[in-house]
Amino acid sequence: MTPAVMVEAKSIDKTVTTFEGALTILNQVSLSVVAGESVAIVGASGSGKSTLLGILAGLDLPTSGEVILNGHILTALDEEGRAKVRAENIGFIFQSFQLLPGLTAVENVVLPLELHGVKQARALAVDFLNRVGLGQRLHHYPQQLSGGEQQRVAIARAFASQPRILFADEPTGNLDSTTGARIIDLLFELNREQGTTLILITHEDRLAARCQRRIELASGEIIAV
Repeated sequence: MTPAVMVEAKSIDKTVTTFEGALTILNQVSLSVVAGESVAIVGASGSGKSTLLGILAGLDLPTSGEVILNGHILTALDEEGRAKVRAENIGFIFQSFQLLPGLTAVENVVLPLELHGVKQARALAVDFLNRVGLGQRLHHYPQQLSGGEQQRVAIARAFASQPRILFADEPTGNLDSTTGARIIDLLFELNREQGTTLILITHEDRLAARCQRRIELASGEIIAV
């Protein structure tokens, strides 16, 4: 049985206006990612990777083209509609962790679960923090955690909502090589367990090599798949 297509982009263009005129960030980008697949988007700085990730996730809109996420045409929805699709389907891991400083590790994981009406949110949060090795750090605040520990909280938060699709933007970018290697192992372990579709941006060859497929961008165009 052929896996369902979870994310599809059709002829995506993204152009912005600058003082020097129109600047093309993405040019006729088309791709598809099936359920459970892991895909790395790679390319030099300024190649359009982060812009593409934002458009695929419905955080931004293309100038032209179509994005379909788990059957929903994101480009045909307003912001409220896109937000609903994101809440129901997507998890995010960012390079900057994006933890709330006034909340403990467990509270950072619990909050989005409660906002989505998940039952037994706290028990689920504790379970995932234990799985990422932070069972002894539940009540620590972000400033009391190392960078690797903060990223593990972010990963627990992303996976606890059991998203169909996980987008990760340079998830090891702020970490030392040893911690980064642990984070990579953790990402793919949880990816396999949950059958989550994983789409990530990375400049690290070791992370891209773990993915089933790599898509390379240069000057806003796909040059290798």
